[in-house]
Amino acid sequence: MMIGVLALQGGFIEHIHALEKLGVPNFEIREMGDLEKNKPDGIILPGGESTTIGKLLHSSGLFQCIDDLIRSGVPVLGTCAGMILLAKRIVNDDRLYFQAMDISVKRNAYGRQLGSFCAVENFEGIGRIPMTFIRAPFIERIDDENVQILCRMDDHIVAARQKNMLVTSFHPELTDDLRVHQYFLDKF
Repeated sequence: MMIGVLALQGGFIEHIHALEKLGVPNFEIREMGDLEKNKPDGIILPGGESTTIGKLLHSSGLFQCIDDLIRSGVPVLGTCAGMILLAKRIVNDDRLYFQAMDISVKRNAYGRQLGSFCAVENFEGIGRIPMTFIRAPFIERIDDENVQILCRMDDHIVAARQKNMLVTSFHPELTDDLRVHQYFLDKF
């Protein structure tokens, strides 16, 4: 198994460290050549700034290739900004990206950087997990019955899956708990 981690901006290195702790081979996706050298069995779209990542995906030429991989069924984990990139609708922004997952998300739903926080909630199939929220979105609405809700916090959806896609509002890579990454590797 080989996981490609989008490494254009944001918290990609923390995902790489989590994969290394789990003993999973991985590589950084920075340019088309990275995908020509390695065929990913899964992709991680990290947290960061979704607008910036979206622009860099287009300017680097990676957008269409990654979109094709997602639509072909390659498993993808989108955390925070990665969730925004995968959503079919962003309720407080006109920009759209991959539009692959039948969810409507709200950007910066928990406020600004100073509003960042940690919590512990139940994640279906895993149990109670620590969660770090940084300028986090949440899923405001599920737009298809095939989207499975995996975690709620304060009655907001903060993790879900559909087909080959798993998304979290929070940053599982910022804790020592590797169970969300393991869930991604095991379920897909």
